[in-house]
This record gives sequence, C-alpha cells and structure tokens, in this order.
Amino acid sequence: MSRYEVTGTSQPGGRATLDLFGRALRVDAAADRDLVHPGPAELLCGALAACLLKNVERFSDMLPFEYDGARVHVAAERQDSPPRFTRFTYRLELVTHEPERRVELLHKNIRKYGTVSGTLGLAAEVVGELVVEESLDD
Repeated sequence: MSRYEVTGTSQPGGRATLDLFGRALRVDAAADRDLVHPGPAELLCGALAACLLKNVERFSDMLPFEYDGARVHVAAERQDSPPRFTRFTYRLELVTHEPERRVELLHKNIRKYGTVSGTLGLAAEVVGELVVEESLDD
C-alpha cells in the first residue's frame, strides 16, 4: 500500500501554503476566490491532469507506445447545493504516429487504471477524449 502526505498551513485572510517535498506551494484559502493562487478546485483539476499525464508515460512504457509530447486540459463542474463537483472533463492531446487502435488502447488503460481519475469517478462523472495532434504548438 502506498501513502502520500502533504502539510498545509494558513494565516488569517487566506494566505496558505502546502509543503510538498520540502517546497512551499502558495495556495488560496481565502473566503473569496483568489485568482492568483490555485485553490482546492484548481488543485483537484491539477491532480487529475497530473494523473492523466503520468499514466501516458506509465503505459507508454508498458504497452509500449511511442509519443513525442502530451498536453491535457481539465475542467470541473460544481453545483452549489449541496456543494460538490458533479463532472470532470478532459481533453488529452498526444503527438504520436501510433495507429488509431493503439491510441484507443492507451486511452482505455489510462481510464481504467488511473488512481486519481478512478477515485474521482466514484464521486463524480469523469469523461474525456484523447486526440492525436501533429504538434503541441499553439
């Protein structure tokens, strides 16, 4: 069994930090939304994004699957009463020359075995797409 830990501190007014591997990450803990530092919702979306990207790498080694780059966009929908996230959507973009059936296999494995995505899926709908791009330049 794996274990993960984070320590957080805050001061009046919502100034907060998380200690991650000895590094401080400034986060929003204010009563109002701070548009400078990530709050819990952005961190949760970030955790899902990191899970998806980590699993691209993980399954590219296991399958094997070749890719030149990956990018993901994650969005969360929240209802107000009772407050909870109801849906997470993602768009995972890969630069790869793998055939479509291999891309589908990669996506199937990512959806099935992602720890964060699987956990979130127990509480909310998690849906997304994996698309092949020629490059990740915008």
